[in-house]
Amino acid sequence: MLTSLYVPGDRPDRVAKALKSGADCVIVDLEDAVAPSHKQLARESLAEALGGELPVPVQVRVNARGSAWHKDDLAAVGELKADIGVRLPKVNGPDDVAAVQDALPGRDVHALIETAIGVERAFDIARADVASVTLGEADLRAELGLAAGEAGEPGLAWVRSRLVVAAAAARLPAPQMSVWADVKDMDGLARSCAAGKALGFAGRSAIHPAQLPVIRDAFRPTEAELARAQEIIDRVGSAETDGAGTVVLDDGTFLDAAMVRGARRTVRVGRGQVA
Repeated sequence: MLTSLYVPGDRPDRVAKALKSGADCVIVDLEDAVAPSHKQLARESLAEALGGELPVPVQVRVNARGSAWHKDDLAAVGELKADIGVRLPKVNGPDDVAAVQDALPGRDVHALIETAIGVERAFDIARADVASVTLGEADLRAELGLAAGEAGEPGLAWVRSRLVVAAAAARLPAPQMSVWADVKDMDGLARSCAAGKALGFAGRSAIHPAQLPVIRDAFRPTEAELARAQEIIDRVGSAETDGAGTVVLDDGTFLDAAMVRGARRTVRVGRGQVA
């Protein structure tokens, strides 16, 4: 899953468009994208907007635990199809996840980590039977005193790596990156995605459909990457057939099991399959 697209929950017309946008996942937002005066309208719109056949996976981002709207949000999500997930913002620890799981048993919970304490507890959150973990970098940048845009990117490198490691340790899918707030800066988005891919991220959330092709191009394996991955897989297959114990590529690279797993993952992503 390379792309997720946020859409305001109080705009059913935009939800309908988002479902046809080509995004791999749609996140209907009841939190930051909806003004307090429209929270009830957004909740009431969910059943109509998500009642039909859904062409892609859908999550609903509820308001944070402890907010005035949280319980009503969960009640509204509870009326939806069981395969619609919950994206829980401002997760500070496993207790936040457990409370939602108790309220909505059997429904996937996707943890959004947006605070320094959440980052410190990333592994505990990741192993709390969540479906995925993701960073929410806007709040985190503010808490850490980091600038917006590319100027603040260096300060997020360790935090991003921390999340990738936590997800891997908990046997979760590689995480998606947080949104890129400047919808006009496609070059900055592309550079940020390239840096995230190098850290181990597997995709990114978007706030505008125009960002989707940039994200997809950044995270989809290149022709060269696919060719090398297929070469690794083929050479290992030939070695197994021939009974060879050691496999060395033409460039001198010795292959091991980890490299083969990585090659197979690259091919799966290239085919549009879940990594």
